[in-house]
Amino acid sequence: MSNASGLTLPPQSVQPPTQRAIVLFVLALLTAGAVALSGFGWRQSVLFLIGSLFGVSLYHASFGFASAYRRLFVYGEVRAIRAQLLMLMAATVLFAPILISGATFGQEVTGAVAPVAVQGAIGAFLFGIGMQLGSGCACGTLYTIGGGSSMMLLTLLTFGIGAFWASLTGNVWAGLPKTEPLSLISLWGWAGVAVQLLGLVLIAAVLWRWEEKNRVRAIEPAPQPFSFRTLLYGPWSLAFGAIALALLNWITLLIAGRPWGVTWGFTLWTAKIAQQLGWNPATSEFWSQGMGATALSQSVFADVISVMNFGIVLGATLAAALAGKLWLKKPPSKLAVAAALMGGLMMGYGARLAFGCNVGAYFSGIASTSLHGWLWIGFALLGTAVGVRLRPLFRLSN
Repeated sequence: MSNASGLTLPPQSVQPPTQRAIVLFVLALLTAGAVALSGFGWRQSVLFLIGSLFGVSLYHASFGFASAYRRLFVYGEVRAIRAQLLMLMAATVLFAPILISGATFGQEVTGAVAPVAVQGAIGAFLFGIGMQLGSGCACGTLYTIGGGSSMMLLTLLTFGIGAFWASLTGNVWAGLPKTEPLSLISLWGWAGVAVQLLGLVLIAAVLWRWEEKNRVRAIEPAPQPFSFRTLLYGPWSLAFGAIALALLNWITLLIAGRPWGVTWGFTLWTAKIAQQLGWNPATSEFWSQGMGATALSQSVFADVISVMNFGIVLGATLAAALAGKLWLKKPPSKLAVAAALMGGLMMGYGARLAFGCNVGAYFSGIASTSLHGWLWIGFALLGTAVGVRLRPLFRLSN
């Protein structure tokens, strides 16, 4: 491209230079972290690194759940939703043989299966509102923090508080109607897997037909041709990101014995901080026995989800530095800060009620053919419809 004087001008979109010093520093942290975590078993080290690959994948593909739902309601754009369907189909196919066998490499394997419950519907609805006010979901909070967002640190703070608060109020919701944990695999085996895949294909077909009929133009630019450079520096297509996330969740299932989750880590971190500030776990039924008491008695680095969460943040930081886009992003306004705080609180409380977030309940839940995952996405979309209408009150653009 040349100007009037004949001088050659740079292209309009130039790939920023890689931030090499930060890349080397993050790689050193990942190496040191993996070595240190080996003291808690080789699985913790490997899962920490898998978490970092989740962070790279989420960042390079800009794979946001909250933004995908917002664009669906505001613009009628389904491109990102189609990518989620691809991710769910791939994960369902990968998960099914393992979950049906019930074990792998001599280790028992369990899916992300939970009851179909009234509290789950309420929690997913709250989460749907919260992820629009907070401008991110659970994994989105982590990977945008890794990319330099200071506002998402506020969302993470109240997300943890909300989840911890919900863990203390479990008795309030215990009497509401619910089923036993149900999955299509437990009900019908391979036939259940086929039913789910057929359902996902039908949803994809309806979305494609609707998009063709309404001629909705995608907002995002066309992805770059795939190459090793693109793999390393990004950006990735949504489809490539979807397959990467499905594969990483499958590897997580193989190594951890259960699928990917996020929210439990926030709950545990907040409980440990509260304990240091004088809170007595004996006053809580959940934290004084079973899983809660065990987690509090151990190091946070012994917790699979926490370790993977740390990895996600570092992986996203690595991806941002490789792309040359790592810088501190300040909150746009005080109203945006208020929305982030409110949204985090609603997501935390809602996720705890709904047996998980967009990862643990929706992605891993549906990949496990759990019926609660379908309930979750239905009510989360209803919450999203409310949330996108509340965003302008906080001067957040849609």
